Amino acid sequence: MGIIKLQIDDFSSVDYQLIAIHSTLEDYRLAYFVNQTLSVSFEKSQKDIGIQIPEGKSHFTRFIYEDQENELFWNLIPNKTKVITKQTKATSLFEETELDITTNIYLLPELKKVDYLLKIEQVDDFFDTETLLEELLTIRQITTAYSIDQSKLKSKNNLIF
Repeated sequence: MGIIKLQIDDFSSVDYQLIAIHSTLEDYRLAYFVNQTLSVSFEKSQKDIGIQIPEGKSHFTRFIYEDQENELFWNLIPNKTKVITKQTKATSLFEETELDITTNIYLLPELKKVDYLLKIEQVDDFFDTETLLEELLTIRQITTAYSIDQSKLKSKNNLIF
């Protein structure tokens, strides 16, 4: 009897499109402008994305939109969040001072310059990414937007939520 070997890669399929967005807007303002331009309806999700790091647990807010007509699920997520940790430091022999240390945490650390990620799930071969990018770039507050190749990401497991 032969041995059947299954590779994990056999089950992984890329059924989502990932777009990087560079903008200095707050997340709720970006969602507002994207809603106006693309005729979508992003809403703030009650469930944040949590990632465990050595300093503690970090949370990323997200805005979601379910396109029932095209059977697509959209997520707008900031790539960066801040975690404040407290550290006690001895300032003299009998006195200690508590310091707040702010650390930047990235959802995709290899893309530190990206401000927001737009993840569109359940896309097929007919999804027009180029038109979407052109429409995003018409938003004056977006500096640039481009598609990301998921196969080159080291931390793509952070996108499973």
